[in-house]
Amino acid sequence: MNGPNRVKRAVIVAAGTGNRMHPVSLDIPKPMIRVNGKRMIESVIDALHKNGINEIYVVTGYLKEQFRILEDTYPDLTIIENPYYDSCNNISSLYMARDHLSDCMILDGDQIIYNPAILNPSFTLSGYNGIWTDEETNEWLMQEKNGIVTSCSRTGGRGGWQLYSVSRWSEEDGKKLKRHLEIEFEEKKNRQIYWDDVPMFCYPEEYTLGIYPMKADDIIEIDNYEELVSLDHRYEGYVPKGGNNE
Repeated sequence: MNGPNRVKRAVIVAAGTGNRMHPVSLDIPKPMIRVNGKRMIESVIDALHKNGINEIYVVTGYLKEQFRILEDTYPDLTIIENPYYDSCNNISSLYMARDHLSDCMILDGDQIIYNPAILNPSFTLSGYNGIWTDEETNEWLMQEKNGIVTSCSRTGGRGGWQLYSVSRWSEEDGKKLKRHLEIEFEEKKNRQIYWDDVPMFCYPEEYTLGIYPMKADDIIEIDNYEELVSLDHRYEGYVPKGGNNE
């Protein structure tokens, strides 16, 4: 897995409202929810630290004040506020962090990383972590040839690499991504797309992307309240407290 590029910094996207995590996310932003005692976003931060990645930017929006404790806990962590979080899709979050995308790993804050090795900072091609699936999935599904992504389906399918929210970007591709984000967000006002749409669908011919394989038990993306309860039964029957549970 060693390659000529090395991740020097990370951007964690953590601005969303987490509506599918109601009622818990009425009190707590989804990445800050504790699962079996540990905040989801801290599993991401700790895994980054174990790989020597300490320069971390966290993009916040919904209930942003609750993230401030992270700056006190992690001295090399910087909060970036996304004022567009409630009116735009997550392209707005990466747009706000666009100055930090060279030699960068981009992750979502609302996942739990069980195997820090999947965040290996050494890489050859820019690209995404993925899990091979023969089963039907409705998640984004990548196809590859000779280690290079040839296509991606937003609606899923079977027999492909399920895309996960862990990606690496070289210095050159990070600069490209910044420019393309500015074109889409500022000029085209294309604000209701995912940021991943930019390299995958808006400018696919300008990126040569690879896939970094991992296993299903290396990482968990919790999509909704039912999945949260299945992992941590303490949230069963959760009653909102009104905006502050920390």
